[in-house]
Amino acid sequence: MKHKLILLLPIVCLCSILADAKVKLPTVFSNGMVLQRERPIKVWGTAEPGEEVTVRLKKAKSLTTADADGKWQVELPAMKAGGPYELDVNEIKLRDVLIGDLWLCSGQSNMELTVGRVTDMFADEIATYENPMIRYVKTPYGNDLHEEKEDLSQMNWKPLTKENALSFSALAYFFAKEMFNETDVPVGIVNSSWGGSSIEAWMSEDALRAFPRNLRERDIYNSDEYRELCNKAGNMMSKFWNTALYRDDEGLHAPVAWYSSELDDSDWETVDMFSSALGAKNSYPVCGSHWFRQTVCLTPQQSGKDAVLRLGCMVDADSVFVNGTFVGTTAYQYPPRIYKVPASVLHPGENTVIIRLISYGGSPSFVPDKPYCLVQDADTVYLSRQWKYKLGCEMPTLKGSVSFQNIPTGMYNSMISPLRNLSFKGVLWYQGETNTGRPYEYESLLTSMIKDWREKFADNNLPFFIIQLPDFMRSHTFPVESNWAAMREAQRRATMALPNTALVVALGLGEWNDIHPLNKKELARRIALFVKKNVYGHRNIVASGPVCTSMTVEDGKVLLSFQDGTDDLLPTEPLKGFAVAGTDGVFHWAEAVIKNKKVVLSCPKVPSPVRVRYAWDDNPKDANLKNRAGLPAVPFQMGLDE
Repeated sequence: MKHKLILLLPIVCLCSILADAKVKLPTVFSNGMVLQRERPIKVWGTAEPGEEVTVRLKKAKSLTTADADGKWQVELPAMKAGGPYELDVNEIKLRDVLIGDLWLCSGQSNMELTVGRVTDMFADEIATYENPMIRYVKTPYGNDLHEEKEDLSQMNWKPLTKENALSFSALAYFFAKEMFNETDVPVGIVNSSWGGSSIEAWMSEDALRAFPRNLRERDIYNSDEYRELCNKAGNMMSKFWNTALYRDDEGLHAPVAWYSSELDDSDWETVDMFSSALGAKNSYPVCGSHWFRQTVCLTPQQSGKDAVLRLGCMVDADSVFVNGTFVGTTAYQYPPRIYKVPASVLHPGENTVIIRLISYGGSPSFVPDKPYCLVQDADTVYLSRQWKYKLGCEMPTLKGSVSFQNIPTGMYNSMISPLRNLSFKGVLWYQGETNTGRPYEYESLLTSMIKDWREKFADNNLPFFIIQLPDFMRSHTFPVESNWAAMREAQRRATMALPNTALVVALGLGEWNDIHPLNKKELARRIALFVKKNVYGHRNIVASGPVCTSMTVEDGKVLLSFQDGTDDLLPTEPLKGFAVAGTDGVFHWAEAVIKNKKVVLSCPKVPSPVRVRYAWDDNPKDANLKNRAGLPAVPFQMGLDE
């Protein structure tokens, strides 16, 4: 027996070596993927040093040998759109591979926002549309600060089915449909985005060499031990905070719990849910748990049906009960609260809705102009603005932890670098909200990032479509300074500085009370206009609203000229959104009229104007210049010296 074991050892070792010697592909190469048409196709991976690798796709075949580091790469000839095909790499067989147009979508939460979040607006379309020629993959999160990564942990390509659609990026979903309708060829979307991320995190070390402060910030956090300590400390702080809150929340431990329908709340304070003083104590904001109760009356017919309780959006986290039964919870402020209420929970007459609202920073609030109601098919029972209120537990502010998704180079290393051997038709970039606190450096950062990505992807003409920040927050009745407007200007200037870029204006699609506006379909259409014109060569398409190219001053009046093709201005009275300033730099609203494809501005308070702004506000809702194509004018600021 001993001798048999000795004889078997070499065989076991040989099998182990052969198993380890198997060729490996990066995870983006998987069943259902899309490869870029009419470009040479790179296929790469790892194997044992010196191992022969054979790659076959359609009638093309390429052979190579893994180098001393076990790396290999081949290049197949450019191919026309089609599929599905099989891609063979030695013993690996990838099925259902398509050749078409591949798009990289990147940025932060408005790029990441899923179809599931916009179903209110597009429910019928989402529920009925399927297209196996559209494929989507989301890169896993990663923010390694040490080095550029060679691969991703996993990549699962999905066809556009009704079931898969809800997990697609909403903007990418509508954009892919636009592209398929335009080209009738397979469309692939690689979505590499992360909510709350800064632009610096998407930039490589090379791209940030001109920004040493950012690299030093990276170096501060470039320690696995420190990162682990930060994450552990943040998790412990959150755990201890929530433990203390739960332990001392009177509403949870009273003889009759405050979520019970049996509670007598007649001695509770009555509050307006939209009051700016909501949840304050002696005029100071209060962190902790805030309890709200109100009753809604239902008829016998209504009480016999399942319902959906809609509670808009709340700051920050909530747990919701109906008649003492828990119906839903949300952990942070942005998602809409849409909670199912079974008919078994409801009864005729008064039904009690209870909200336990947790504030981490002392600003418990309900977002105005959102739905607050109980919905049953076409029957809607609206909630009152008046609630019974009581403070459950006062807490100190929850200290924030380090947001590693904002640390420079992290996301580039982990989520962009592994894709650099792929060929893309173009890039959609929707990011900027996180950088609005520092808008005046954004132009140079974005310019550097685009140049660097083009170099890394070995495509100096790679098209970039920059989505400008939409209208958000309150509007002002007088000219103001605005970081959101300054960010839009930085995005505009970056596209002016670089070829093969386009600025997609999102004005008119925002929501003042939601940083994540729902109408991603119209935004996708606006992007598609640029793609059709700049990528697919439909030169007669008007892709942009009016683009101001110059200003002159005659007799104290400003004359604004616009780019050819965008300057068929739509007659509008009154024309709003323009402000002018003299040498003192103080802006005043200007009267604006359209004359012969120009806009003429006048302002008695500024007899010698030297500077003009258009749509310069967080939410410039009154700015209304468009062309006859119905596209909004590009926001801008401009001086006589420009």
